[in-house]
Amino acid sequence: MAHLLLVDDDNDIVEAVGDMLRDKGHEVRTASTGEEGLIVLRAAPLPDVLVLDVDMPVLGGPGMAHKMLLHDAGEENIPILLMSARHDLPEIARQMGTQYSVAKPTTIDAFLEVLDRALRERRAPLSA
Repeated sequence: MAHLLLVDDDNDIVEAVGDMLRDKGHEVRTASTGEEGLIVLRAAPLPDVLVLDVDMPVLGGPGMAHKMLLHDAGEENIPILLMSARHDLPEIARQMGTQYSVAKPTTIDAFLEVLDRALRERRAPLSA
């Protein structure tokens, strides 16, 4: 079982993806904005993977990730899996330094494949 934080402003996606991940045995916390995601992130336990929508009002996925790095210098080493329908998603992922991204819409199998890779490749927190 993995601890996941899913941040997306589309309630239908949060519900569907959250339910699917729970059905797979994962513990899932959710947030509907980047700001809310930062608050949830500060509560233990740290997620094993952060699943972020790129485009959200006010503070999107890249902005949330940037604020995480400013707050604790990225010491927790949480892999970020980006989700977006944007055609430039690979470029956004590259700029953010993540190799995990899924284009919306996607299949369950494709999403789980990327998530499983992120979980397998997760490094230990630097402060551990």
